[in-house]
Amino acid sequence: MEWIRILAYITGTVDQELLLRNEYLVAENRILRAQIKGRLLLSGTEKRTLADIGHRLGRKALEDVANSAKPDTILGWYRKLIARKFDGSKARRYPGRPRIEPELEALVVRMAKENVDWGYDRIVGSLANLDYSLSDETVGNILRRNGITPSPERKRSTTWNDFIRAHMAVLAGTDFFTVEVLTLRGLVTYYVLFFIHLESRRVEVSGITPRPNEHWMKQIARNVTMDEWGFLGNCRYLIHDRDSKFTDSFRAIVRSGQVEPLKLPARSPNLNAFSERWVKSVKDECLSKLILFGEASLRRALRNYLTHYHGERNHQGKNNVVLLPSPHRNSYPVYGPVTCRERLGGLLKYYQKLLDICPVANTLNLLYGDYG
Repeated sequence: MEWIRILAYITGTVDQELLLRNEYLVAENRILRAQIKGRLLLSGTEKRTLADIGHRLGRKALEDVANSAKPDTILGWYRKLIARKFDGSKARRYPGRPRIEPELEALVVRMAKENVDWGYDRIVGSLANLDYSLSDETVGNILRRNGITPSPERKRSTTWNDFIRAHMAVLAGTDFFTVEVLTLRGLVTYYVLFFIHLESRRVEVSGITPRPNEHWMKQIARNVTMDEWGFLGNCRYLIHDRDSKFTDSFRAIVRSGQVEPLKLPARSPNLNAFSERWVKSVKDECLSKLILFGEASLRRALRNYLTHYHGERNHQGKNNVVLLPSPHRNSYPVYGPVTCRERLGGLLKYYQKLLDICPVANTLNLLYGDYG
């Protein structure tokens, strides 16, 4: 039985060495833990490792060796590890209807915003025409989720943008801008009064004067509301700011021409944005680049710019096309090289093709084209 004694000796020696190793590691761990201030920040992987070993070691042994966390905490990590293994919530299918697709929800919101008098059933019917099936309750939930009120309330709250868009064809705007002109008496401030049709963006400069008094304004009102050829002949509303030059007598004459003047609130230039934008265009592209000598020079500059603005300049707000192109410009085949046409000494430019091969069209272009 000599081999049994040898095996017992070796086993005891190994156990003694393991006990010494464990005792050393426990002592070292406690010394290191005592020097660390605050909590140990362990990652999820580190917690799972300690939880697995701690469960196999048992609570009693953990109380002797655990320093990074309390035994109950380590065993709690192990319970979470087991619970996560059997957690099937990610694959669980919840009851109820599936959510509405974002594209379809955006379409419902768009219909409600573009048609303030449409109720839930009307929107449901329009969606059915597009092969979408929704109930009126679902449409109502979508609108409430996006902060859109029901149809009766939306019909009573019309925004200024909606009003402008609905009346664009019969709406005109007017405004003043000033220009400094050199005269024999020095610099004189001239007031330019213009009108703009919002749908077509057509502009008419109705008056230029250094003294826009009430008598002058009344005559302008008569001119623009005159039957057949007045600028406001096809308009029903005229928006203007609260400038004192738009007097009550001016408004009364405009109203007598079947045009309702609408005075804008104070400090709200965005409500007359088309007029304000045209003032910026005419100043940036023409007037601010010229030194004007006398009223005739100002009138010539404005006349050339209006012709360029209407018939030669592409308007980005109207699909980047010419507002009022010449009827003879595209009536005949276009041949020949491209030539640059100029106005006001090259300040305003546009491009055309020479019609060399078509003499008739070339003659008409010379007769009706405006080369400045």
